[in-house]
Amino acid sequence: MSNAKILFIGPSESGKTILANYLSDAIENVGSEYRPTQGVRIVEFESLPQGSGDNTPCEVELWDCSGDFKFESCWPALIKDSSGVVIVFNPDVPSHLKEIETWHSMFISSQGFHDNQCLLIAHHKPGSVVEDRRLPLASHLGRLPIIHSNLEEEPEDVRRAFCKYLGNVLNTMSESREREEMSIIT
Repeated sequence: MSNAKILFIGPSESGKTILANYLSDAIENVGSEYRPTQGVRIVEFESLPQGSGDNTPCEVELWDCSGDFKFESCWPALIKDSSGVVIVFNPDVPSHLKEIETWHSMFISSQGFHDNQCLLIAHHKPGSVVEDRRLPLASHLGRLPIIHSNLEEEPEDVRRAFCKYLGNVLNTMSESREREEMSIIT
């Protein structure tokens, strides 16, 4: 069984924890009182990635990272050995669109992740209208895959999109491992 360490990062109150709980089947109910994550919360679960080739479950470590910059000193430890990064933000909050550029810079571009190891989730809060509209993202963010989520309306779409993303991450990890092995042989 393969393993993947996925970081959920993004602004405070963007929906990272509720998405992590949903994907890991930790909760059935998507509405609850907001409690900010302190530092990081690790959720482990099995998932069946789509398109990874071997159709076997993957053990996922989903690191639900606080959106509070007071934990910035912990970020290098969080990034270590991570397989992929998901930036979660609320597209209905204008400051989130600017803040995700900082998250991208600190976690993605500084670590050399490939675009297919990254995912943007435009998470809409309960009661908001989900539109797959084009968001005014910076050009480097516009290259990343993006999904719009609303767990009240289409929760399984979010799960399918995450499984597809997980398949991309595993394929990238496998290709990287093969290149490394070939460089040792030659």
